[in-house]
This record gives sequence, C-alpha cells and structure tokens, in this order.
Amino acid sequence: MSLPIVAVVGRPNVGKSTFVNRIAHADDAIVHEMRGVTRDRSYHNADWRGVHFTLIDTGGIEMGDDDAFQSSIRDQAFMAADEADVILFMVDGKTGITADDEEVARVLRKVDTPVFLLVNKMDNPSKMEENWEFYSLGLGDPRSISSTHGHGTGDLLDEVVAILRELPEREDEPAEEGINVAIIGRPNAGKSSLTNRLIGRDRSIVSDVAGTTRDAIDTRVEHDGKVYTIVDTAGLRRKSQIDEDVEYYSYVRAMRAIDRADVAILVMDATLGLTDQDQRVAGYANERGCALIILLNKRDVVESGDVLDGLREDVGDRMTFVNYAPVISISALTGKGVLRIWDAIDEVYANYSQTVSTSKLNNWLEGIRQFGHTVNKGKRTLKLKYMTQTHNQPPQFTIFCNHPDLVTDNYERFLENRLRKEFDFTGTPINLKFKRRD
Repeated sequence: MSLPIVAVVGRPNVGKSTFVNRIAHADDAIVHEMRGVTRDRSYHNADWRGVHFTLIDTGGIEMGDDDAFQSSIRDQAFMAADEADVILFMVDGKTGITADDEEVARVLRKVDTPVFLLVNKMDNPSKMEENWEFYSLGLGDPRSISSTHGHGTGDLLDEVVAILRELPEREDEPAEEGINVAIIGRPNAGKSSLTNRLIGRDRSIVSDVAGTTRDAIDTRVEHDGKVYTIVDTAGLRRKSQIDEDVEYYSYVRAMRAIDRADVAILVMDATLGLTDQDQRVAGYANERGCALIILLNKRDVVESGDVLDGLREDVGDRMTFVNYAPVISISALTGKGVLRIWDAIDEVYANYSQTVSTSKLNNWLEGIRQFGHTVNKGKRTLKLKYMTQTHNQPPQFTIFCNHPDLVTDNYERFLENRLRKEFDFTGTPINLKFKRRD
C-alpha cells in the first residue's frame, strides 16, 4: 500500500531540511545556512506512533525572485504540495512575516489539503506562544516548533497522523524497488535532463549552470512492466575542487547513491570529449562494484559521427579498467537513443546478477590448464585446481590453487579476459579470489 504524503514548504532557510532530518531520523536532506541549498524536492520515509508516511523536503519558495533556479524551485515546491495529503508551511519565528510568506500563504489558502502553519526557530520553550502576528497569514492557529531542539514537534505530529489515519487506503503498488539505477557524472553533463527523459516528467531541475542538483533524488518508475528506481545525483568533482560545505555534502550523497546502486549510468558530455573527471567518476562506480553503462550525451550537438567514433576509441583506450561497460550515444535533450538505455540496463543487470554453475566453471578452468599459461617463480609453479562462484551482484569467483601468492595482476587480468570471452559479463565488474588448496 502506498504511503500518505506530507510536504514541507516555505521560503529559503526557515529550517525545512533540519525539520525533515529530525522527523525522518536521518541526515539525508542537506542542511546549510546558505540560501537555496535544497533545490529539487526529495522524499524521505518517516513514521510516528505506528503511522508510516512519506515526507517531502522542498526548495525554498521566493515568489518575486526569478534567478537561474528560482522559478523551477518554486514549481517543484508547489508540485510537492499538489501531491500531498498534508502540507506543513514553515515560517521563521525570529525573522517574522515576510512578503514571500504572505504570497505563499495566499496560494495555500486556496487549496483543499489540510495546511499546518509552523513557526520555527522558537528555541526557548517559555516563549513558544509568542507568535500572534502569524495569525494574519489566515491559515489558522500557528504552531511553535524548534526543528533544531525538537520542541513542539511531537504535538504537531500527533495532529498530522490523526489526519493521516482518516485517509482512505490507497491502491496497492508493487512492494519491490526494482533495479536501482544511479545517474552519475561530472557537473553539467546532462544527468538531470536524462533523468527527466527516463521518467517522463520534470522530476529534477534542469539548468545549464553546473551544480544544479545537490541532493540524490530517487524516483520509482515502471517501464514495460519492470520497476526501476532512478537516482539523479549531484555532479562529482575531485575532492580538491570541492570548496563549499554544501557541495561536499552533495558529493557524499552521490557516493551513497552509487553504493546502493545496482547499475550506474555514467553520463559524459560528447562535446567536451573524455576528461580526467569522467575517468575518476567511472573509477568510483568500478570500486563500488555496481554494473556500469557509459553514455555519450549531447550527440545532437556533435558535428559528425566521426567525432563520436573517435570518442568511443578514446574511451576504449583510456578507460580499460571499465572496458566491460557498453557505450551508447544519446541526446537527453531530443530523446534520440534514450530508449536503448532500458535494454542496456536490463542486460547489464542480468549479467550483474547471474550465477554460473560450478560444473561450467570447472570445465572452463580445465581449458585454462590445458592451454598451459601459468606463473612460475623459482621452483614453484602456480596450479589452478578448482573454481566456484561465491557471490553475485557483482559476480565473485573463488579459485583454489597451490600458491595464491604467485598470482600476479597480469595473470589475474588474463584469467578475467578469458572468463569474459566464455561467459557474458557485459556491463558488470567481476571479482576473482584465490585461496590455497594443496
């Protein structure tokens, strides 16, 4: 059964993300004193007194400010309010009512959804009733809270879940999350445009300003009867280039998204060619053991197919450590080639999850022994005796041998290449472990 939704809205820096982290018992939402830290709406699981619900954190609403992001942030916030069963409108008790507060209140007075007016930053319990001015917003009784210290949040949640308990049950949805797909890459490569194209709606804010996405954003989507969780992540830079606290936290969220991904899609800007950052991001996915697809985005801007062919060769030459990853050219802007991504996800996930029987593996190992290529050191000769698969997602194989210490990196690569020729491991890393067996 799908969960009821509670949306937290308000202007920037009133404490929405701090409140969300407190209620969700997590630190998923980025908290910083800088204006506009939260841009896209993000979803978090929460519960109170046995009632489970989804909490939506939204970007700060500024009604009169139309900078590069504000209109999109405003739209994202109101989209969250439209899908919510309860709206929590948060204002700053220290600052008082602002023009933006009044404009948001004017919009919320017209909705049919229950609205709670939260006066935040009332950190002194003895002064929590001093909020008379906020009655002028016309949204009923103001409720004093402190997101930082938790004052007043329990009573508020009692009222919220009382409403949620009265809601009619929603239709059941598939319980499984499906395949977790993380969209990764350096800033401004087109990740959010691709995410919106895959899910079929504007889930992420798209801008040509690098660093637009700051949180990792999960969206559950169904395609051809299969379920996927698409995660748009912040653009990944070198740690030495991360000069803001907010960007550091975005980096941490992106790495967490890769950690829990089954499949990572590395989006590269074909107009710029292969960069050191692209190689570094691919390395992150490889180190964390998820399946990988490489996308050459912005093919609509590239002048000729020769440029794309040259970039493919460059990827093959300079990214040998992920030479198992399929390379697809697309345009997230026009949608050309995007449908091929679904088949690629299914293929690499199947390979990532597959189990090869022990009999097939040892038949393959017998062929390696007959081929005769091995490692010698002094009077010792490496002998491979037995093999079995000990894990999947990604596939891991244990080879029992007489002298595991003789296995060199070159010999391990030789075995991996031969194994890939015999079995289809397109898109997935594989791990080889060597254990002593006399």
